[in-house]
Amino acid sequence: MRSWMIVAGVMVLAAAGAVAAKGSGKSHHSGHSAPGASGTKGEYDYYVMALSWSPTFCQTHADEDEQCGRKGFGFILHGLWPQYENGGGPELCTTEDEPDRKTVANTLAFMPSRRLITHEWRTHGACTGLDPAGYFGLADRAFAAVRIPPELSAPREDVQMDANGLVAAFKNANPKLDEGMLSLQCSRGDLVEVRVCLDKNLAPRACGKRMQSRCPSKAEFTLPASQ
Repeated sequence: MRSWMIVAGVMVLAAAGAVAAKGSGKSHHSGHSAPGASGTKGEYDYYVMALSWSPTFCQTHADEDEQCGRKGFGFILHGLWPQYENGGGPELCTTEDEPDRKTVANTLAFMPSRRLITHEWRTHGACTGLDPAGYFGLADRAFAAVRIPPELSAPREDVQMDANGLVAAFKNANPKLDEGMLSLQCSRGDLVEVRVCLDKNLAPRACGKRMQSRCPSKAEFTLPASQ
């Protein structure tokens, strides 16, 4: 298993969207979508990589057997989203391609849900201009390019921290990261995901507009232990 989407489990932390708000009833497998196609395939400025904390997701989605059921995930990859400098990004671009069996099998190592894989391809991946194998290969490299803090690599006990501490942990593990290159997403006092901005070569870069953290800086939250 990779050391860091996890996202040990669905940081979402992302995941992007990989973890739904606790008690919301929404699955990360259907999050961050748009009502209709927008943007032009292949035209975007950078990527947002969403890392979700899987144990939080699994607390309310025990029926998600592929991801949950004591699989030992911490951060998993929720998604790799093409973005515009001014905010947002292309979504739901027309495609007739679908990930083949080999691509899905490889991707399950860091995005452990077939439903999530399909959703992310149709909503975001097709807009990169890559084919499914190329897109998920890129997502794999992006996931490997950012190191999960050692203390958050599938911990066996709950972890207490606040947003400032979480940002500091990611910066310590990734010296090229600074505060302007990532954002945290919380809901109802729980960390949902961590979003990291990457250039087209998958190096950390400053986020564009409207990429704001949504976690109180000093409010503590609990990251449930990996199961």
